[in-house]
Amino acid sequence: MKDSKALDKSAAAATARVKPPPDCGQAAPPGTLGIDELLPGVFERLLARYGAQGWWPAAGPFEVMVGAVLTQATAWGNAARAVANLRAADALDPAALRRMDLEAVAAFARPSGYYNSKARKLKALAAFIGAEFGDDIAAMRAADCGDMRRALLGVHGVGEETADAILLYALGKPAFVIDAYARRLLGRLLGGDAGAAVAKAPYGELRRLFTDALPPDAAMFGEYHALIVRHGKDACRQTPRCDGCPLRGVCAFGAS
Repeated sequence: MKDSKALDKSAAAATARVKPPPDCGQAAPPGTLGIDELLPGVFERLLARYGAQGWWPAAGPFEVMVGAVLTQATAWGNAARAVANLRAADALDPAALRRMDLEAVAAFARPSGYYNSKARKLKALAAFIGAEFGDDIAAMRAADCGDMRRALLGVHGVGEETADAILLYALGKPAFVIDAYARRLLGRLLGGDAGAAVAKAPYGELRRLFTDALPPDAAMFGEYHALIVRHGKDACRQTPRCDGCPLRGVCAFGAS
């Protein structure tokens, strides 16, 4: 993980690249700003409250990819234990994972749940990296973002959220990750019929809300997603804690 000075510098640089919404010094009534005006200010408010999060904690890009698969349908703590098992077995590189028996991978992945399924997904990802890129992560980074995303989505077990997490945190590409926390946050920020529609919108539509409203900057996208997760755990829970929420002044749900 990055040290605190590096995190502060990265967060400051990311903030500087976000254009503030018009008249951001004057609070507009919650629910009246368009989403393209709202999202830059939301990032600033979350960063001011929680500080830089320093995601993704990993020793290298392939470990990030493994973690992105293992965290599917489980809490990160469970996935982290499975990652630690694979690290202890020296299996956190594509070639080593390909050599390992499926049953052994499943045993190491057990803490993450759905371990047999996830073992097959990890083996498929390792096979893809070997066949298409000769295990060269730098070549993956050099590939066009759209092409790389389409290729990842063709790998068994890699859906849109996992593909975007790999693109963003392992390959440093400006792909915004949409998860349950982001979906919930957008629905509450907009409120009413618009919020209800967002809560049910396809993944790609929600992803475009962020990418259309923000500059295509991977460092800022990574920080923003991490902050949304932090906020979703601390305040914007299924039963929200609106008192003291840093977004209450711009959130239609909070205002109601």
